[in-house]
Amino acid sequence: MEWLIAPFEVTFVQRALWGGLLVSGICALAGTWVVVRGMAFLGEAMAHGLLPGVAAAALFGVSPVLGAAVSATAMAAGVTVLGRSPRFAADTAIGLLFAGMLALGVIIVSRSQSFAVDVTGLLFGDILAIRPRDVAYLAVALGISLIVAVLGHRAFVALALDPRTAHTLGLRPRWAQGALLALLTLAIIASFHIVGTLLVFGLLIAPPAAATYFSHRIPVIMALAAALGGFATVAGLLVSWHTGTAAGATIALIAVALFFVAAVAARLRALRSGAGTQVLVTVLALGAVLPLAGCATPEPEPPAQERPHGYVEGAEEADGPQSRLVAVDSDGAVRVVDLVTGEIADGGRAPGTQGIAGDGRFAYPGAATTTRIVDGGSWTVDHGDHMHYYRAAVRDIGDVPTGPVTGAYTDTVLTGLITETPAPRTVLLDRAALEAGTVTERGVVDGLAVPYAEHVVVVTGSGGVQVRDRAGAVVHPLSEPCPAPRGTALTRRGVVFGCADGAVVVSAEAGEFTAAKIAYPHAVPAGERAQDFAHRAGSTALVARAGERGVWVLDSRAGSWRLIETGPVLAATTAGEGSALLTLTRDGVLHALDPVTGAESARAQVLSEPYADGPPPVLEIDANRAYVNDARGRAIHEIDYRDNLRRARTFELDIAPAYLVETGR
Repeated sequence: MEWLIAPFEVTFVQRALWGGLLVSGICALAGTWVVVRGMAFLGEAMAHGLLPGVAAAALFGVSPVLGAAVSATAMAAGVTVLGRSPRFAADTAIGLLFAGMLALGVIIVSRSQSFAVDVTGLLFGDILAIRPRDVAYLAVALGISLIVAVLGHRAFVALALDPRTAHTLGLRPRWAQGALLALLTLAIIASFHIVGTLLVFGLLIAPPAAATYFSHRIPVIMALAAALGGFATVAGLLVSWHTGTAAGATIALIAVALFFVAAVAARLRALRSGAGTQVLVTVLALGAVLPLAGCATPEPEPPAQERPHGYVEGAEEADGPQSRLVAVDSDGAVRVVDLVTGEIADGGRAPGTQGIAGDGRFAYPGAATTTRIVDGGSWTVDHGDHMHYYRAAVRDIGDVPTGPVTGAYTDTVLTGLITETPAPRTVLLDRAALEAGTVTERGVVDGLAVPYAEHVVVVTGSGGVQVRDRAGAVVHPLSEPCPAPRGTALTRRGVVFGCADGAVVVSAEAGEFTAAKIAYPHAVPAGERAQDFAHRAGSTALVARAGERGVWVLDSRAGSWRLIETGPVLAATTAGEGSALLTLTRDGVLHALDPVTGAESARAQVLSEPYADGPPPVLEIDANRAYVNDARGRAIHEIDYRDNLRRARTFELDIAPAYLVETGR
């Protein structure tokens, strides 16, 4: 039974289950009338009519639910107005609106170059991304739907039989039609987040259509439809979990499959009395038992050996990256911006901050002699063939005696905090203790040290490259020197160290360590050497400023340097091979450049004022967005770098964010 219960032990799957069950109830109430009244084409048109509103909401960085509500309301109003015209039938008006809204949605989507990921969620839903407040909204929507269904039942029945009779009985068929459209609109808006605008029709129609094979009474059809939708939700989540398929699409497919099962069962019942009913009873019994298995009252915390794979005490597992931004002002006030929810939390204080680094989970704002450790509360664990994403509370861990941190790297045992002023030096911390909320030093290394492949790769101040075990003993001395080491980065190819003559890349394969030198293409003055590498986590392409001359692009996979002569920049980064090179100049303009030719493809004003003094702004980048801190504007801007540097969101802060780092990647 482990395969049946294990998925529902994960928090985000439990929320998805509750969300799916609530949506099943909402769709059962509205979908029954859609099936009984033969309004399937209207339901399909309404579902697809959400696309322009949802796409526009994503484009302008507002709630997709708001966009869906506006679009669905416009569609319902259009159907009501045009449906009264004596010149053409109602389905003509529905078809015109359907085509128009769908075309408008495609145009809005085509306006953006970065909708490839976003549109997948819009069209096919993302049930695993449901948040607690979404479940609350769905519960409210179900309550409203029940009230409308109960109060309007008599009018809806009369409207389904004969609108003229309904008018004679004083039931106001036009008002009833409007209420029915409102019920349908509410169901579609509530459901699109689960299965998307393209598949919502299946969840809305299939369960009620299947239920009509077994009853002709409206309340019974609604109850059976809700049960069938609940079964489709449970089965879809199970199949999705074990096979890696899209959860929303799997739920919709199973819902449609249940219709055909019901059709076959009805046929069997006609041929052999009772067979069809037995099939339906079996299906509904399974649908009732599985949710109880997943959502039973939690048992006491299991022993460590019985904990499900990926379990982390005190953390909530999610279905995707839970990125957050840690911002610090010049007075040391720390704020943490949740990029999933948009919420801003107090992260404590880091007085005297002069720089900041992060290791994917913890942020390290460093002062002259100490570094503050802030748990950003979001992180990713890479198991090679799959990943786990976690979120937890933001915590202020404490201080460690080291200067401003220029790099922070970690593995399961050690965390290395690198400071390069006045000379390279690394403080090693116990990772398990850090995750438990305490600071425990494991040693200090004179030089740049990066935990990597269950060892520590070290470049000493004299330029020697070594691989040490976690106790500090040298186990693999490497021949490639790295004179005047400054700057580090961790890529898929290995650990990169900046040197006076280029860079050294240390890689590990099957326990064997090798070092490769990537030399500059020509002699480079000290002031133009790469010392502050920036890149998207895990990518093989790195960027560093080349003094006042421009920007270096280092391809660690190809083993080559390229100098892009942009002139002086405040910050630079890239998302990886083939992606634009982003540079921020003193006038507050963000530039997107071709990483080969340096030709500008887009620019955008992102700072409220030209840079004058103080810490330079920071560019953080992940797989979808870039982030820049605007200290004078007291804000952080989210930039869609694949869509002509479109400003997707702006997070207004109560501090002036002078330093910035992203966690959760």
